[in-house]
Amino acid sequence: MPVEFITDPWSWWIEPFTSFSFMRNALLAGLLAVLATSVVGTWVVLRGMSFLGDALAHGVLPGIAIAFIIGVDTTVGALVAAVVMVGGINLVRSHSPLPDDTSIGVLFVGFLALAVVIMSGQSGSYTGDLNRFLFGSISAVDDGDLLRQGVAAAISVVGVVVFHRAFLVMTFDETQARLLGLRPRLAHGVLLVLLAVSIVASFRAVGNLLVFAFLVAPPATAALLVRGVPRIMVAATLIGSAAVVVGLLISFHAGTAGSATMALTSVMIFLLVLAGRALHDALPARSVSPA
Repeated sequence: MPVEFITDPWSWWIEPFTSFSFMRNALLAGLLAVLATSVVGTWVVLRGMSFLGDALAHGVLPGIAIAFIIGVDTTVGALVAAVVMVGGINLVRSHSPLPDDTSIGVLFVGFLALAVVIMSGQSGSYTGDLNRFLFGSISAVDDGDLLRQGVAAAISVVGVVVFHRAFLVMTFDETQARLLGLRPRLAHGVLLVLLAVSIVASFRAVGNLLVFAFLVAPPATAALLVRGVPRIMVAATLIGSAAVVVGLLISFHAGTAGSATMALTSVMIFLLVLAGRALHDALPARSVSPA
C-alpha cells in the first residue's frame, strides 16, 4: 500500500497544488463552496431542515436541464428553479394543514420527477454534460465559476450576519421571535433564499447531488464538537476545508471522482467524530460502574 503521504509529504500534499493549475482552481472552488454551504448549513442543521435542504438541492435540477437544452446559462436556470421551489415551499407551508415534511416531500418528488422526464426525453449526447451538473466536475471550473462562487459566498456570509438575531431566536422560539418583531416568516424566507444561493453557486464544483453533503456533514460534525452558533460556523468551515484538501488529494493520487471523494471525506470525518464522542461518553460510565 502506498504511503507517500508519510514518506514523501511534499510530493503527496504540496506538489499537486504547485504544479497543476486545475488543482489550484479546484481547491479554491471547493473552499468557496464550503464557506457558502457551512454558514447556511449551520442553520439547516440546528433547525432540523436537512430534508428541506435535500429537497431544494434536487429542486434546481429541472431548471438546470431546461437551461442546458435551450442553450441558456445553467446557473440562471438553477436560480430560477430554486426561486420557484422556495416560493412553492412557502406557499404549500402556508396553506397546507399537513406537516411541513409531507408538503416538502410532494414538491421534492414532483421536481425530481420533472427533471428525470426532461433528461430522459433527450438524446444520449446530453448525458455527459448533465452528469457533470449532477455529480460535479471540480477539475473543470473556470474563472467565471470561481467569480460566481465568490459572490455567493459573500452573500451567504453577509446574510447570516445581518439576520443572525432573527435566525437565532426563530430557531429556538418562533413565538418569541414574533413578539420581538423579528418577523420569523420573513426570516425563514431569507434563509431559504440563502440556502438556494449556496446550492446554486456550488453545483458546478461539487455537483447538484453532492452539494448536500457539504451542506450538512461539516455543520453536523462541528455541532458535535463545539457550542455556540458562531463557533459551529467557524468549525464547520474548517472541517469542510479539511475535507476539500484531503478529498482532492486522494482523488488526484487515486484517480477517483473529485467531488464524490470530497463529499465522502466530509461524511467520514463526521462518522469518526461521532464514534470518538460516543467512545468518550462511554468511558466515564465504564469507570464508575464497578464502584
